[in-house]
Amino acid sequence: MPLPDVLLFTTPACPHCPGVKQALGTLAQEGLIASMEVVDLAAHPERAQALGVKSVPWFRIGELEFEGAMSLGELRTWALSAASASGLKDYFFELLKSGRRRKVEDMIRADPQRSIALVDLMRDPEASMAIRLGIGAVLEEFQGSAIAAPMAPKLADILHDPDPRNRADAAHFLSLIGDAEALKLLRDCLNHADPEVREIAYDALSNPAA
Repeated sequence: MPLPDVLLFTTPACPHCPGVKQALGTLAQEGLIASMEVVDLAAHPERAQALGVKSVPWFRIGELEFEGAMSLGELRTWALSAASASGLKDYFFELLKSGRRRKVEDMIRADPQRSIALVDLMRDPEASMAIRLGIGAVLEEFQGSAIAAPMAPKLADILHDPDPRNRADAAHFLSLIGDAEALKLLRDCLNHADPEVREIAYDALSNPAA
């Protein structure tokens, strides 16, 4: 994975902006970020509006967005995460854990391919029931839109996961996605060895909305 670029919005009156700017500069010196652009929100309000920036410091490390003060250690952790294959999964984990589901939805609407990170998250052994419920709530928000359709091929693999909870969740999430590929996979599940998967598939396909 390439090193992440950083975009930082500040204002002259912001008390926390200098600390965040300095810490991000330290990460640049450490070779953990590729570049850093600092933008004065007051001078470029149109750019801030386009990105949904409402308060400062606001910064983006790679594709991961943050608001507010953050320590050097926290910033270093996220810079390393942003440069890894698990960065978006880790980011969604934190958003769902802290009740910021809408942010997850906004990011996936902007790029539906990001929904694939939710599949990686559901397989994370640290993902609690609350996290799984959060994933389900995100997919319910997208139900009927096919926004989360990129998840379907990876969910197909999990239908045969050794963990029965993962198998059942994969079937349930496919039922929420509901596009042609997801429905085809659910039809295949009507003969699945797991009775819970069969039941979820039957219920989903029996629903007139399906």
